[in-house]
Amino acid sequence: MCIKYRWLATLCVLVSTYLQAQNAYELNSGWQCVNVAKVKETGQAISVPSYKLSGWMPAVVPGTVLTTLLENKKVPDPFYGMNNEKIADIYDTGREYYTYWFAKDFKETVPKGEEQVWLHFRGINYSCDVYLNGKKLNAATHYGMFLRQTYNITNVLSKDGNNRLAVIVHPPDPVGNAKTGQGGDGMIAKNVSHQYVAGWDWIQPIRDRNTGIWDKVTIEKTGIVNLKNPHVVTLVPGVRKAEGPQQPATIKVSAELENTSTKKVEGTLQYTLDGQTVSQKVSLDAQKTTVVQLPDFTLQNPKLWWPHGYGKQPLYDLKMQFTVDGKSVSDQETVSVGVREIQTEWNAVTRSKQVAVNGQKIFIKGGNWIISDAMLRFTDARYDAEIRFHRDMNLNLIRIWGGALSERPEFYKACDKYGMLVMQDFWVSGDCNGRWVDPVKKEDQWTRRKYPDDHKLFLRSAEDQIKMIRNYASLAMWCGGNEITPPEDILIPLRDSILPELDGTRWFIDYSNSDDMSYNFLGGNGDGPYGIQPINRFWEHRTFPFNSEVGSVGVGDYESLERFIPSANMTPPHYSTKKIDPVWDYHKYIGYDEYLQPYGEPTEARDFAKKAQLVNYDQYRALMEGFSAHMWDWYTGTIIWKTQNPWTAMRGQMYDYYLDVNACLYGLRSGSEPLHIMYNPVDGMVMIVNNTFETKRDLMLTIKAYTISGKDSLITQVFNEIGPSTVRKYVPILPTINALRKEQGVFLSLKLLDVNKKVVSDNFYWLPDASGNYSGLNKMAKASVQTSVKVLEKGKIELRISNPAGGAVAFFNRVALVDPKTKKRLLPVFFSDNYVSVLPGEEKTVVMEYTPDSQSAQPLVSLSGWNVEEKFIPVK
Repeated sequence: MCIKYRWLATLCVLVSTYLQAQNAYELNSGWQCVNVAKVKETGQAISVPSYKLSGWMPAVVPGTVLTTLLENKKVPDPFYGMNNEKIADIYDTGREYYTYWFAKDFKETVPKGEEQVWLHFRGINYSCDVYLNGKKLNAATHYGMFLRQTYNITNVLSKDGNNRLAVIVHPPDPVGNAKTGQGGDGMIAKNVSHQYVAGWDWIQPIRDRNTGIWDKVTIEKTGIVNLKNPHVVTLVPGVRKAEGPQQPATIKVSAELENTSTKKVEGTLQYTLDGQTVSQKVSLDAQKTTVVQLPDFTLQNPKLWWPHGYGKQPLYDLKMQFTVDGKSVSDQETVSVGVREIQTEWNAVTRSKQVAVNGQKIFIKGGNWIISDAMLRFTDARYDAEIRFHRDMNLNLIRIWGGALSERPEFYKACDKYGMLVMQDFWVSGDCNGRWVDPVKKEDQWTRRKYPDDHKLFLRSAEDQIKMIRNYASLAMWCGGNEITPPEDILIPLRDSILPELDGTRWFIDYSNSDDMSYNFLGGNGDGPYGIQPINRFWEHRTFPFNSEVGSVGVGDYESLERFIPSANMTPPHYSTKKIDPVWDYHKYIGYDEYLQPYGEPTEARDFAKKAQLVNYDQYRALMEGFSAHMWDWYTGTIIWKTQNPWTAMRGQMYDYYLDVNACLYGLRSGSEPLHIMYNPVDGMVMIVNNTFETKRDLMLTIKAYTISGKDSLITQVFNEIGPSTVRKYVPILPTINALRKEQGVFLSLKLLDVNKKVVSDNFYWLPDASGNYSGLNKMAKASVQTSVKVLEKGKIELRISNPAGGAVAFFNRVALVDPKTKKRLLPVFFSDNYVSVLPGEEKTVVMEYTPDSQSAQPLVSLSGWNVEEKFIPVK
C-alpha cells in the first residue's frame, strides 16, 4: 500500500527538511452541500471564502448525495422494508434533482520556498468542475468514476490561510431506467462507472446512482519534486516452501518523479528495504514527469507471502524518498510489500488454468464480491471485518465482480493482511454490454456491445486504477469483464500494452467465462448454476473446470431478518401455495422451495429461518467438498456466487449486510479446511483432502455413527497418511450408513487425529432416512448441555459446551454475543466455529472475538440449538 510517511531523521542536518518534506491530511469533515437549483452564482463566486453558504446542509464526504440526504433525515433508510420506494429515482426526476454543490473551508497557508501543495480526489461520480478561492482548477470538465484527479494548488492558496473548495458534481449521463432488468435498461453502462446502481437480481436501484464525492479528498505537501506511483515487483524463482530458509528473491522498483520547477533538477531516488538501501542518481527535466527505474535488489532469505491456508502473510515496509542535490528530502512514500510471485499454467487434464504462488500450485477456493456497501459508505474497520470473514471461511481468493468498481486500497490492505488473492474485473458486464438478447434493454445488442461511449476514458481510467492498486501482494489476476470482454479497441490495448507496461506480473483473463480460464465443454454460459442443488450433484456432476460463479442461497436467521423486514411482513414464503410476501420479494428472496420440506413445512418465520440454516450449511459444505473431491482431476478451482451483499438482500451471503454471520459461513469453513475429512454421499467413501504443501502422516481416521437418541457405534478407525496438495479415498461405508439411516436418519461423525490425539479435522453430518426426509430430527430428545465462559483477554471470550454422556446429540447450536439489557446481538463477532453439534460425552470450545465498547456492560453469551433451549450465559 502506498501511504505518505513522515520519516524520522537520523542526521541532524536533515531534521528540518524531513519534518517539512511529507505532510498529507484528508478533507473528510466540515463539508456542506446544496442542490444546484438553489444556487444561481458561479463556481468562481461560491468558492470565495466570504460567500455565505446560507441554506446549505452538512454533507457526507467521502459519500454520495443519498448518504448526505439520509444523514440529514431527508429520506428514509433505503435498506429497510420498502423504504427505497419512497425515495425519488433520478430517472423520473431528471439529473438536476441529484446534482449538488459541495463546499469545504480549510486552513492552509501559502508555502514558503519551493514547497508544493496538492489537492487529490480519489473518486468522483460522475462529472465535476472544481473551484478554489475563486479560480477554476480543471480546464475541462472531469468525467469518469474511476479516474483520480490531482491539482497543484500552490499558487491558488489564500495568503491569509483561509481557503474555500467548491465542487459541482453531476450524476452519470445517462442514468438509465432502473425499473426492470439487470442494470435496468442498460443505459447506465454508457458511462465509465459501476452498473449495479440501476438494479440487479440481488439489489434494488440506488436512487441517485451514487452521485457524489465518493472517495477520499486529500491535501498533500511536497518539495519541488513530487514522487508518484511507485511500482514494486517481487520475483520469487523456483518452487518454495512456506517455512524454513529461502533462496533470494529479486525486488524491482520504479517510480514517477514530477519536476514542478522551471529548471532541471538533480537528485537521488532511493529506497530502504530490510535494512538495505538502493539508490539512483537522476536528472529531471523542467516541468516534466520522468519514470525512474532503480537497480534490482536481491533480498536474502525473504519472508514470503502466501495465500491463506498455505502459509503466513508477512509484509515489508519499503521506504522511498527523493532528495534534491543530496540535501533536502522533496517527497517520500512507503509501500507495503508482500514478497511473492504469481504464476499460471494450463492444466491439460481439467482443461483450465491452474494458479501457483511461489512455485506451488494453489487450489482456488473463492468467493465473488460485489462491494462493501451499495451506497459507498466505506470504512477501514468494515473492510477488515469482511475480509476476515472470508479468511474464516477458509477461502483463498475474492473476485471483484465487473458490475461494481476497482476496489479501494483499504480493501487490498485487508486482503494482504488475511491472505486473500484477488481477481479484479474491469467495468463491463454481459447483461448491460450486449452479450444477450434482452427486450428490456433500450438499445440493441450491436449498440450495447460498443458501451461505454468513451473508450479513451475507459483506458485512461484503467491505467490510473492499475497504478493505484498494483503494489498489493493480494492482487493476483486482472479480468476484462464479467461474462463478456470489453470492446476490441479497449481489450487489445489493455491486454497487449497497458497491463504489460504498468504491471506485467499478473494473469490477465479476457472475461470471466473465458476458455483461457475454464474450457466450456458443457455449453451454455460457462458458469452457474445459481440456487440450491441436491447434495449428490456436487459430487457426481462434472461442471466447468474453473467455475467463476456457482451457488446463491443465504437467508439469514430470524434475528437477521428482523433488522430489515417489518414485523407485519415477517411471513415466510409458503412452498405449497408459492406465496411470497412483497417485502421478501423486494429484498430478492431466492426460493428454498422443496429443500426445506424434508425438515417439515416451516410454521412461521423463525422456524423458516432456523431450517434454512440447515440447508445453508449443507449446501456450502457440499459445494466445496464436491469440488475438492475432484481437485486437479475435474477442477483447478471454483468461485462461489456470492459471499456477501452490500444491501439487505436475501441471497448469496455468508453474513448479512449488518455483519451478522449465518450457517453458510460455517458450512463453507468446514468444507474448505486445508486438511479435511469428508463423506462422499454418492459412493459412500470417506475421503481426505490435503490442501497444504506437506505430507500428513500418522493420521487416525475415526468414523462413528449416532442414532437420533444418541447411541453411538464405531464403524472403524484406521491410521493413514496423505501427500501434499492431494485428495484420496480411504474407507467405503455406504452399506453400513444406508442400513443405519433407513428408519429415522443418522448422524455421522468423521474425525482426523494426529499422533498426539489432537483433533485436526472434525466433520459432522446429519443424513436423511431412506425416503430422503429428516424424520428423526423432529423426534429428538432435548439435550441438557453444560456451559462455562471465561475471558481470555480483552475482546476475546471462550465458551465451553459439554454434553453429558447417555443423552442425545446437542445438535446445531448457534452461538452469539448479546447486549445484557436488550438481548440484541453485538456485531461483528468472529467465531472460531458456529452452528456446532456436541456429541454425548464430549465437549466443544468456541472462541469469540469482538471490539468491546468501554461504555457498555459485559455481554452475555447466547446459546441455542435444534434441541437445546436458548440460554444466556454471563461473562465473568
